[in-house]
Amino acid sequence: MRRSRLQPTVTINLVPLIDVLLLIIIFFMVTTSFKMAPAISLTLPSSSTASNVKSSVLRVTAVSESEIYVDKTRTNINALPALIRQRAGSGDSSGLSAIVEGDQGASYQLMVSVLDALRNGGINSVGLRTRVAR
Repeated sequence: MRRSRLQPTVTINLVPLIDVLLLIIIFFMVTTSFKMAPAISLTLPSSSTASNVKSSVLRVTAVSESEIYVDKTRTNINALPALIRQRAGSGDSSGLSAIVEGDQGASYQLMVSVLDALRNGGINSVGLRTRVAR
């Protein structure tokens, strides 16, 4: 009589391994911080008549005389008129509009200089962005 030995079959169960890998992937996706675009810290003044603006061609943000943004391009008060003329182009600029955002602590002279630069660039339709008073 021959005795047959029972040999254990060794198998690797992949289901728990796949579960752990999926959990690790989800963990890294949730905890990864994506590089955000640098934001401009502004405290907008409040207004009881503030309203939302649908669209504008130029968005001018005045923080200080050395830090003015036209859309996302950083400039200063001296280079602002040339940049506005470049953005307005050589065509008819009567239909262009601009939204001016100024920090609450920005000087009145800075805002007047920005408005002058816009008018000299041919942009006469200008709005001032504020936040709604609560």
